[in-house]
Amino acid sequence: MNEGKEKAAQKLKTVRGQVNGIIKMLEEDRYCVDISTQILSAIALLKKANIDVLNSHIRSCVKDAILEGESQGEEKIEEIITVIDKYIK
Repeated sequence: MNEGKEKAAQKLKTVRGQVNGIIKMLEEDRYCVDISTQILSAIALLKKANIDVLNSHIRSCVKDAILEGESQGEEKIEEIITVIDKYIK
């Protein structure tokens, strides 16, 4: 696993802990604003993990595809554009 994926995995493990904590907060009928704040924190960390994965993909798979040939490179670029489009919606 490369560095970008390792960073993403660590963030996702943290999110897993956050989600478990959020579930516990819900079960304990904690204050809704506090729960919402924790949910937003988990969402932000998920977005950062996604950026780590995309960064890793661009620096390895996309770069290699571009170096190998125009059609492969173009295909990988289109994949990234599709993901970015989903990300900003």
